Amino acid sequence: MTTPTKTARRRPAGAAPPPSIGSHFQGYLARLRGGDMGALPVLLGLLVLCAFFSIIRPNFLTAGNFANLFTQGAAVVLIAMGLVFVLLVGEIDLSAGFASGVCAAVLANLLTLQGQPWYVATLAAIATGALIGLVLGFLVAKVGIPSFVVTLAAFLAFQGVMLLLIKGGTNVPVQAAPIVAIENRYLPPLVGWLLAAVAVTGYAAAQLLRHRDRSARGLVTDPLSVVLLRIGGLAAVLGAGVYVLNLERSLNALISSNRGMPVVVPLLGVLGVALTFLLSRTAYGRHVYAVGGNREAARRAGIDVDRIRISVFVICSSMAAVGGIVAASRFSSVDANTGGSDVLLYAVGAAVIGGTSLFGGKGRVMDAVLGGAVVAVIDNGMGLLDASSGVKYVFTGFVLLLAAGVDALTRRRVATGNR
Repeated sequence: MTTPTKTARRRPAGAAPPPSIGSHFQGYLARLRGGDMGALPVLLGLLVLCAFFSIIRPNFLTAGNFANLFTQGAAVVLIAMGLVFVLLVGEIDLSAGFASGVCAAVLANLLTLQGQPWYVATLAAIATGALIGLVLGFLVAKVGIPSFVVTLAAFLAFQGVMLLLIKGGTNVPVQAAPIVAIENRYLPPLVGWLLAAVAVTGYAAAQLLRHRDRSARGLVTDPLSVVLLRIGGLAAVLGAGVYVLNLERSLNALISSNRGMPVVVPLLGVLGVALTFLLSRTAYGRHVYAVGGNREAARRAGIDVDRIRISVFVICSSMAAVGGIVAASRFSSVDANTGGSDVLLYAVGAAVIGGTSLFGGKGRVMDAVLGGAVVAVIDNGMGLLDASSGVKYVFTGFVLLLAAGVDALTRRRVATGNR
């Protein structure tokens, strides 16, 4: 009688053998052929745009411009993160831009006109965003008004609220040091390296623990070599990013040094990880996807659909409030245009360009980050080219239309393959 090996004893009867790198790669190609493109289109687009602007304008790839990309795109990315939740359930929020402006106006009023501490003003601004989302979500889920109509009405109304809060259109300065530092200060180089090390260590621990648990249960999992490649890839990307951001960007370092990671970068990272965990590792996140995939089926499965629909609006408007605070930090002031102009269009564009479906049920928080990077690169590159606003809007609109077209074709291909 043959004695079972140690590996055989650990693997449940009938379980598939551990996958190899080759089989993993073949499975990835099969998913691509089936229409599951993932983040590939936006990553390729980002590479093409960076290559194009770096050839036309060599100063695009400088350390100073790399840091500018984060500060220019931070507010849009934060608003887009919240919009992902609304889009996932098949709704839309057209008021997110001006909602961020209203929350920024609340912040500025409390700081400058009322003399409140920065943390009180910040909490009040975020609470205002949550209240806005609660009202919008209630009108959509409980009253039954289409989200397009509700948020369009709010889009118009919030412009009036902005004028009332800032006394008819004056510019209200924001001078609280902790708020201003978000977009205008940099972390010491050593802190940047420590944060990168913490991020890589945390990601590695999560990936390896997940691989071990799935392997122990006999579930399908990626090869360990693939997991290690992911960890190494993240370490390389973060290491390169921190290295570039730690380069001296000041024209005269003797007078003032300009090195280090912008303070807003860790803020983006923390919120991105937290919201990603909420969507991918909690029952709430599964319910959001279920409601977006099939609302009636989710209701029959016992999910409180109305509660989920209200909650995504609360998350969206709360993230809009954070985006408004970051915008106030960047300009050190708030006026009637804060959150207006092209902020909403860029935020929705960032979510869709990144891969979030307008039809609901498909999307990730990372989509907002990747799409926001594309929007920031376009905005920044067009600025370096001295392109007119008309050219910039046309180009951005074309990229958005292309992304929506890829999403529609992907869904059609997946539906055809499932028949």
